[in-house]
Amino acid sequence: MIIERQAVGQFLKNGFVVGCDSSREAVLIDPGDEVRGLLAFAERQELSIRYILLTHAHVDHVTGVAAAKRALGVPIYLHRDDLFLYEQAVESGVMFGMRVEPPPPVDAYYEPGQVIPFGACEVRPHHTPGHCPGGVCLQIGRQGEQGRELFVGDTLFAGSIGRTDLPGGDYDTLIGSIRNVLFAFGDEAAVHPGHGPDTTIGRERRTNPFLIG
Repeated sequence: MIIERQAVGQFLKNGFVVGCDSSREAVLIDPGDEVRGLLAFAERQELSIRYILLTHAHVDHVTGVAAAKRALGVPIYLHRDDLFLYEQAVESGVMFGMRVEPPPPVDAYYEPGQVIPFGACEVRPHHTPGHCPGGVCLQIGRQGEQGRELFVGDTLFAGSIGRTDLPGGDYDTLIGSIRNVLFAFGDEAAVHPGHGPDTTIGRERRTNPFLIG
């Protein structure tokens, strides 16, 4: 599996291209200000991006969606509980002194038990509210195998957790999502957060000060 992470700009928000190394099909996750770099990487690697997948709809995670949709013409996926945030992207950008291009309409909403295939790989979305109402973890792996690559948005970070003081956030809900959903993937699962370095479930379960005890 091919995983490319890039982060630029004032938010240093991680965006990802995840590709199947056999078929060269791929998905684009949370395109923000780094979208041009991610699209250039996909072109250099001859990857065909099938979907734009959003872990949630806070403005730093969607500033590149319009450009990505224009370049790729592929479906945009979001959890419907974050639609209100997605539709407020332009106004949210103004609060940070940014001009945000209005994101195009969402093409599909994640559903329980859904499987999104690309090449020999697949994405399984899992609802993880708390940082925001429609946060999801995107579990990616080879078809027929237990996916061990978790793209968690801003739910969990290396040594920290997502903030819960924004509209729709709730601390107890967030902790429940981490303990009941993310921890269930096992200690060896890789965690790719929306900000900062990668980590593992085991490392966070053992050392994250918000989760010990």
